[in-house]
Amino acid sequence: MYANKLGRLLSGLRGWRVAAVCGGIRSGSSWTAVCKQRRRSACPRTQNLTVHRRASVRSASQTTVDPDELRRFQSLASKWWDEQGEFAALHAMNDLRVPFIRDNLLNVHTGHHPGKPLAGLKILDIGCGGGLLTEPLGRLGADVLGIDPVEESISTAQLHSSKDPELRSRVCYRACSLEELSSVEVGGEEEEEEEEERQRAGQFDAVVASEVVEHLANPETFAFCCSHVLKFLYLQPGGSLFITTINKTKLSYALAIVAAEQLFRIVPSGTHEWEKFISPVELERMLESNGFSVQSVQGMLYNPLSGAWSWTESTAINYALHAVRLRDDPPTA
Repeated sequence: MYANKLGRLLSGLRGWRVAAVCGGIRSGSSWTAVCKQRRRSACPRTQNLTVHRRASVRSASQTTVDPDELRRFQSLASKWWDEQGEFAALHAMNDLRVPFIRDNLLNVHTGHHPGKPLAGLKILDIGCGGGLLTEPLGRLGADVLGIDPVEESISTAQLHSSKDPELRSRVCYRACSLEELSSVEVGGEEEEEEEEERQRAGQFDAVVASEVVEHLANPETFAFCCSHVLKFLYLQPGGSLFITTINKTKLSYALAIVAAEQLFRIVPSGTHEWEKFISPVELERMLESNGFSVQSVQGMLYNPLSGAWSWTESTAINYALHAVRLRDDPPTA
């Protein structure tokens, strides 16, 4: 019965062929980064830090964290590594998103180490949850910092990665929001730790936000903070931003909410709000207004019968996006 219903829903895809937006990828330079925070066994939440912005930028009171989303994911924090459970589709998505990130970074950063192609690169995984994407990026040689506002999810991620000696020197986690990480006021007894946080600005080679944008309270603040933490150079493009998310279409409502949540229970009911979905055009506009240039957009399709993801020309449901931070204008005398 479910297969017949799903077949009728998926048949609508045949009429949807939205061309992928493509662009050239320009070269950048790599640098060796060491995650100092990994020396701390628990990578605890930043304490006594006052988030701020310079007078010339938007207020940090515009948080990216939605309290309702926070409560929802708190209830699921212990289930991240159940490959047959609520996050099964995210486990399967690694077959697409890991190569997508790896290959685009290798087009920019040359001279990679055989067997560890992302060695020497520093990556920030936003909304990392239990570390489903953080860990494979670490195994490719990158130094990865995973952040998530749900402390229970961070505890799950820390426990799971601690079992793999290969990850202990490359992966660390912090329970905080993106805006907390991107800008911290320096001063007082916590000056050394706060200075370390401040220096994160412009220090990441790549930022990853996979299945995160559709859960944010303020996407504009998210885009601004991503620009802030990515590295930039005066003579060439800066760091890369990788996003996977859900388009805002009638078809995405039918499949991502009605089918996936209510009919087939692929994900828990209430996981998504259609109003928060964002189209590739709107996401590109938002990123460009925050100093990014979108390089490529590619459609993704999930088959609930096989449990597998595949690339598609249509971005009508899920899509992956790669953007680069444009250089800042050099300072004038």
